[in-house]
Amino acid sequence: MSQIEESITVDVPVSTAYNQWTQFERFPVFMDGVERVEQRTPTLTHWVAKAGGQRREFDAEITEQIPDERVAWTTVSGEVRQAGAVTFHRIDNSHTKIMLQFDHAPEGIADTVGDKLGFVRRQAKGDLERFKKYIESRGVADGAWRGEV
Repeated sequence: MSQIEESITVDVPVSTAYNQWTQFERFPVFMDGVERVEQRTPTLTHWVAKAGGQRREFDAEITEQIPDERVAWTTVSGEVRQAGAVTFHRIDNSHTKIMLQFDHAPEGIADTVGDKLGFVRRQAKGDLERFKKYIESRGVADGAWRGEV
């Protein structure tokens, strides 16, 4: 099991950053390798992703969601085993620190080698950088889900 921790500061208010992050079906726009995310229920998402040339599908359950503060998840079925949280920290009225923390269990030899070489960590860092570029270029979120789990 690998533990990944990455953070980034975005130049938008905390509510804007949080609102965009709750738009799971938009993740393919900024997450490398994510082909599709379907929001099946308020707490269940289905993912289709490509990693190491292999297509993978899995379901993830939102285990905790607090507006403007935290979204936590765990995979519940499929080929990926992962659990984590993203937290949102208000720096001031127009800046937010986003912290991404998750545990990732590599599947098979290719995943284990890629994990040891830092692929998952680099991908998480790149995804956060692309999220920053995306939300800052827009300045507003595509939508919002403000419910609590």
